[in-house]
Amino acid sequence: MDKYLSPKRLDCVIPAAGLSSRMGSWKLMLPYQQHTILDASIENALSFCSRVILVVGHRWLELVEKYKDNERVLLVRNESYKDGMFSSIQQGLKHVESDYFFITHGDMPCIPSYIFHDLWFARGGCTVFPGSAIRPGHPVLIPHSLKNTVINADIKSSMKEILFRDQVKYLDISCEEIHLDVDTPQAYKYLCEMSH
Repeated sequence: MDKYLSPKRLDCVIPAAGLSSRMGSWKLMLPYQQHTILDASIENALSFCSRVILVVGHRWLELVEKYKDNERVLLVRNESYKDGMFSSIQQGLKHVESDYFFITHGDMPCIPSYIFHDLWFARGGCTVFPGSAIRPGHPVLIPHSLKNTVINADIKSSMKEILFRDQVKYLDISCEEIHLDVDTPQAYKYLCEMSH
């Protein structure tokens, strides 16, 4: 079997419901390489995953309009998005159908396809991070067995705390892209400089 053959069904949850308060403007729609930061984040996930579950909240109608014709993007509205990202992850996970699933962020537009591949082939019943214990990084591959634990947790829970209750594995991939989230004007400036 080809090492890079992707599974028939593999969901990736991308929370994209936040207010972008640290950026000062709506970061997901900022221009990046002929399209937007969120477009790139979705494309990277779909290069390996069969479907993206995009959780929308703030300015949700614009995102629905933008992605409604993409059959590989399932739009899920989180009406409680002001309660934080964990509430968006909970809403997204309600729609996960695959044996494992990824979670990544809408403001991480540089994650290369091979990271998804490598995480998938390192799976083994536990959560797999691309980085190290000190800097875990994204995307994260999570087994289906944790899905209901997350959905049923208190809305103020920490996703990391839930994941670290069980066994986790680190691939120790030293790649800046797994840490580069564009949530400040400085980070966006760096992204633009890097992509030229």
